[in-house]
Amino acid sequence: MNVCIYRLPESKSIIHPGSMCPKCGRQIKYYDNIPVLSYLWLKGKCRYCQTPISLRYPLVELISGFFATFVYLKFGFCLEGLIYFAFIAVLLIVTFIDIDHQIIPDVITLPCIPLCFLATFALPTLTYKDSLLGLLAGGGSLFAVAWTYHLITGKEGMGGGDIKLLAMIGTLLGWKGVFFTIFASSALGTVVGIIVMLHTQKDRKLAVPFGPFLSIGAIVYVFFGSGLIDWYVHFLR
Repeated sequence: MNVCIYRLPESKSIIHPGSMCPKCGRQIKYYDNIPVLSYLWLKGKCRYCQTPISLRYPLVELISGFFATFVYLKFGFCLEGLIYFAFIAVLLIVTFIDIDHQIIPDVITLPCIPLCFLATFALPTLTYKDSLLGLLAGGGSLFAVAWTYHLITGKEGMGGGDIKLLAMIGTLLGWKGVFFTIFASSALGTVVGIIVMLHTQKDRKLAVPFGPFLSIGAIVYVFFGSGLIDWYVHFLR
C-alpha cells in the first residue's frame, strides 16, 4: 500500500525496482521491510544513510492491520472478508494519494469498477442488479453535482476522480451504499472544512480533497451501514 501511495502518482511501476531508500537509493532488505517492527528496530531511519523514514509508513501499516482485524471479526476468514479488505485497502491508498496530490489516479478506480462488479457475484448481500444501480447512482449523482456547479459558477468544483471513485464505491456497495456514503462524507467534509478554514484563517474558497471523506463514508458503511440505516428508519417512525 505504501508503495502504491508513493509510486502511482509518479506513474512509476509498483513492481520494479524493489523497495529502496528514496535518498541514497540502496535496496531495502526484507528484514528492514517488516511492517511497523522494522521501523521501530531502525529507530525511524534508513540503515545506510540515516535519513529519517516518514511516519506515514508505519501509520499506513497500522491502519491496514487495524482494518484487517475488524474485517476478520465481522466477516471471518472467507472470500467475502477478503473482498472487503481489498476494497478498504484501495480506499486507503486513494485517501493518502488525494491528501498528498489532490488527485485520484484513473489507474486505480477504472480497473476496480469491473473488478468490484465481478466481486458482487461472491457477496451474499448484493446482487449484480444492485451493483449496476450503485454504479449509475454513484457516478451519475456526483456528475450531476459537478455539472450543475460548473453551469452556475463556470468553475470546476469537483474533480472527475471523485466521480469515478464514487462509481467504484457504488459498484461494490450498491445504491444504498452510495447514498449513505454521500451523506456521511458530506457531513464529515463540511465539519472538517469549517475547522480547517477557521484554523488557517483562509477564505471560503479553500480547496479540501473530497476523496478521503468518500472513502471514510464507504468504510463506515461496510462495517455499520445496515445497522445505521435501520436505526435511522426506526428513528423517523
